[in-house]
Amino acid sequence: MIELLPSGAAHLVAMRVSGRVDGQDLQVIIDTIEEAKRQQPRISFYVELDQMRWMTATALLRDIGYGLTQLSELSHYYRAAVVSDKRWVRRVVRLEDRLLRSQEMRVFPTHQHATALEWARHRPEAPEPAVAGAAAG
Repeated sequence: MIELLPSGAAHLVAMRVSGRVDGQDLQVIIDTIEEAKRQQPRISFYVELDQMRWMTATALLRDIGYGLTQLSELSHYYRAAVVSDKRWVRRVVRLEDRLLRSQEMRVFPTHQHATALEWARHRPEAPEPAVAGAAAG
């Protein structure tokens, strides 16, 4: 199950992931992310992850598929705060932080969830505009 949480910031998508995650749960999050991207130049995430038990095959495939479509849109993402005491989560987030350099990612222990939420609420800077061509000199 994925529960949307009040984030306190228009650019922040906050959620708690627990129990079994299915395709319908994941679609709600995808729709929420897409709506936030339409309204904000850059968005951030706050995710409480310790209580997740498993993900259905449909949810896993949808997650992978959506993730691949976002590779060309990484400039829309600013920060991701993941709250978890699980070692495997820490390893995955550290790897993703190295791979996805446009988005800053941190793992916070569960007792620091308020600190994680404040860190994720930080207002993102607007992305720099793309340069159409080199200046003539």
